[in-house]
Amino acid sequence: MPVLMLSLLCALATVARPAPVASTSSSEPAQHEELTLLFHGALQLSQALNGVYKTTEAQLTEAGDSLGLYGQALGLLGQEVSQGQDAAQELRASLLEMQMEEDTLKLQAEATAQALGEAAQGLRVLRESVTRLEVQLRGAWLGLARQEFEALKAHADKQSHIVWALRGHVQRQRQEMVAQQQQLRQIQERLHMAALPA
Repeated sequence: MPVLMLSLLCALATVARPAPVASTSSSEPAQHEELTLLFHGALQLSQALNGVYKTTEAQLTEAGDSLGLYGQALGLLGQEVSQGQDAAQELRASLLEMQMEEDTLKLQAEATAQALGEAAQGLRVLRESVTRLEVQLRGAWLGLARQEFEALKAHADKQSHIVWALRGHVQRQRQEMVAQQQQLRQIQERLHMAALPA
C-alpha cells in the first residue's frame, strides 16, 4: 500500500510541475492554488484508500475466524460420527454374542426335548410292567412279585418326577429364548436407527 501511495504522489507532482514557459507574477498564485488542490485531493484519496485497506483487512480477519470456527465444527462432527460408528460396532458385537447364545439355548432345548422323549418312553414301559405285575399280584400274592412290584412302582414314581423336572426345565428354557429374542429385536431396532442418516 505505501508503494501505491508513493507512485500516486509522484504522478501528481509530475502533473503539477509548471511548464518551462516563462511565468508571470499573476500566474504563480494560480499554480500554487492548483498544487494545493492536487495535494489535498491526493490526501483525501490516500485516506479513502487507507479506509478501504482497513476494511478489507478486517473482513479478511473475520473470514479467517469464520474458517477457524468451521474447522472446529467439522472436527466435532467427525468425533460424533466416530462415536456413532463405535456404538454401532458395539451393538453389532452384542447382537452376534446374543445370537450365539440363542443358538446354544436352541441346542440345549433340543437335547432336553430328546431326553424328555426318551424318559417318557421309559415311563410308558415301566407303567406297562407295573400293570402286568398288578395283574399277576391279583392272581397270586407272591412275596417276590410284591417286592418287584413295589420296586418298579418306586422306579416309575422316580421317572415321573424326572419327567416333571425336565418339563419345568424346558419351560424355563423357552422363557429364556423368548426373552433372548426380545433383546435381539431391540438391538436390531437400535442398529436400524443408528444406520439412518442424521
